[in-house]
Amino acid sequence: MRTFPQILLLLLVTCGILSTARASDKQAAEKPATKEKAADALVKLNPEGTVLLDLKGKRVLLKTKIVQREAVLEFFCCLSQTMEHESIVSLDSKAMFIHAALLRIGAKPGKPAQFEPEYKPPTGQKIDIFVQWRDKKKTLHRVRAQDWVQRVTRRFYSVPMEKLPNDLKIPAESELRYDKFAKELLWFGPMTVEQKKRLLAWSKDAAYKKGIEKFFDDSQPRKMKADWIFAGSQFVRDEPGGPEYYLAESGQIISVANFSSSVIDVAMKSTDSEANLLFEAATDQIPPLGTEVTVELIPQFKPVKGKATKKPAAAPGKLPAKSSSK
Repeated sequence: MRTFPQILLLLLVTCGILSTARASDKQAAEKPATKEKAADALVKLNPEGTVLLDLKGKRVLLKTKIVQREAVLEFFCCLSQTMEHESIVSLDSKAMFIHAALLRIGAKPGKPAQFEPEYKPPTGQKIDIFVQWRDKKKTLHRVRAQDWVQRVTRRFYSVPMEKLPNDLKIPAESELRYDKFAKELLWFGPMTVEQKKRLLAWSKDAAYKKGIEKFFDDSQPRKMKADWIFAGSQFVRDEPGGPEYYLAESGQIISVANFSSSVIDVAMKSTDSEANLLFEAATDQIPPLGTEVTVELIPQFKPVKGKATKKPAAAPGKLPAKSSSK
């Protein structure tokens, strides 16, 4: 893990790199434009070349890859070889580079979620997050990261029911269940329209029909609506007087469940309890495993009107687009 002084040092080094880059751009301006000029607009901050700074566009680019498409999630992005079993993408880097890059373009960290003595939500500057990738035909796509995350559907749903209707007999092979001890009607996972129609035909009882309609409505996939914020993780000491360590080096880059160690956290109460996780991967929206994905982090310094666009943004190595979600 990296200490607070190391992050400050990195920030100073980053400033020096950018100053050199701007000087080179000034010299290049006196010469004919070349194809290489666009690539120079992005500054590599880490040895792996996976964290890129677009100072003019005020955004940070992360070069990641898809590691999960069908999973209940705690993270959208984690560090490589950490929590890939519960994250959509992973990044080969140190967490300090992301933190320093966000600071360099003026983003203000807040505070991570607090759990003791009582829960307090994470705070920080809003960060718009987009993902861009190329399909098999080399077509460039760009969507909001929220499009890849949905509310959990792979869980049990229940409605209270004192007893089953007299005209209802549930087949043994049916996915519908009745718990006579808890007096609940149960269903697991998303319900299709065909399943709903079949189940509704089993009984004329109004309470039963209402329960089936509720199962259908509650189990439909819904995209994550919450924003992400720059919580900033935190620095801790293993012992009094010892060095400070940056907790996010354990892997927590972009979370969908609250962690006190996350660099970027979801701006809502979202438990990290395995039995009650709120989000899962929106499988049908996510490219194949191993696909290279550029994650864009765009701090919002003022309210932005309009909706996100699916129009492709400039890929790394080309002139960056302006930092707007319009």
